[in-house]
Amino acid sequence: MMQKYFGYRNLKTEVRGGTATFLTMAYILALNPMILSAGGFDKGSVFIATIIATAIGCGIMAFWARTWPVALSSGMGLNGFIGFVVCGALGYSPAEALGAVLVAGVLFVIASITPLRAWIINSIPKSLKLGIGAGIGMFLAMIGFQIMGITVTTFQEGVPWEFQDPTLIKLGSLDNLFVLFGLAALVTMIVLDKLNIKGSIIISMVFWTIASWIFIPTGLQEANFSAFQGVFLLNLPEMKHFMNFDVSKALSAGGLTVIFTLFFVDIFDSTGTLVSVANVAGKVDKKGNVKDIDKALLADSVATVAGAMVGTSTVTSYVESGAGVKEGGRTGMVPLVVGVLFIFCIFLSPLFLAIPKQVDGAALIFVALLFLKNIVDIDWKDISESAPAIICMIAMPFFYSISNGIALAFCTYALIKIFTGKFSKVSPAMWIVAILSGVNLAIYS
Repeated sequence: MMQKYFGYRNLKTEVRGGTATFLTMAYILALNPMILSAGGFDKGSVFIATIIATAIGCGIMAFWARTWPVALSSGMGLNGFIGFVVCGALGYSPAEALGAVLVAGVLFVIASITPLRAWIINSIPKSLKLGIGAGIGMFLAMIGFQIMGITVTTFQEGVPWEFQDPTLIKLGSLDNLFVLFGLAALVTMIVLDKLNIKGSIIISMVFWTIASWIFIPTGLQEANFSAFQGVFLLNLPEMKHFMNFDVSKALSAGGLTVIFTLFFVDIFDSTGTLVSVANVAGKVDKKGNVKDIDKALLADSVATVAGAMVGTSTVTSYVESGAGVKEGGRTGMVPLVVGVLFIFCIFLSPLFLAIPKQVDGAALIFVALLFLKNIVDIDWKDISESAPAIICMIAMPFFYSISNGIALAFCTYALIKIFTGKFSKVSPAMWIVAILSGVNLAIYS
């Protein structure tokens, strides 16, 4: 019955594909609670919510878009935006942030069942799309370096600007054992990936976490909030953020830019991921059309709404699904296997939550490298196309803001096209986005 529904040829191949995908994305169980806790979220609650949201998202993708071997979970990049920017810099409470995620998810659902999605996606130049992805990667890398302690800010509270250290950011102390273990974890991930070993991230995280528990004194572990406290926990953490969202701030004038960023990044991130996986899975026809992508996008958008309800950041399609495709997975059985494996992890919260933040930071940097590799496809011969993409890449980490980086890039692109006489070649949707971006910069400058 299952074989007839999903249309797979070999169940073992699909299970192997789902297992490979799980191993390459299981790091989210450690990173998501750590990142969102920076914004005031409860780590235990986020851990459980991440598992439930992943299971729901994978289930929807499996049974609705049944020909897609794509898994979903809380997306990297947007969880950093929620934890460090929306809750951190902008002062949103977790409930208000989840309200923004919910509203953006509803808009994504609407866009997925109407021509609006295609209209927006097709209006953004390819180079700018690639620049946004790379910018998110650089933003994540900077956060990862700070979490690891490799870089530290030189800003001193209460000291006048003219007396501040002009370097702003500098090398941190390498005397810290946790920093050295984090660096070792990063190198291990890269080496394992080069050797084509599946699950390079989670293997490295597990190895260096256990090594830290063995070789680093208990007092230092406790000070770093990473002391080993067991593997299993039968009493599950309370889901404090379940159905606890507040949309009032998201629907205010100031909240519109947050909604815009969540919606925009999610729609392009999921589309880019699905197209990438479709190419590997052979789902793209000779005309460049992707079979059943509308079903996959709808599954993705509904999963975002479900994620907000259970208490986690934007749920999106994972590019790591390519690992499962490389193992032969071709149907919705792959995300179904991933969802089941995530559920099995539900009693392992002490294990995941005790991973040293420096090892988490290493995983964040490694994921950032994956975001950056597509910059080779930017149109470097045309500076009017490449310059806005580069500005976006640079602005995000230096502004410490995904939304402001995107806004500056759009405004730059529009101005370049106006002054180079290319006004008529820019789509109306792009002008609308550029104007909204200008408003965003005016509000937050």
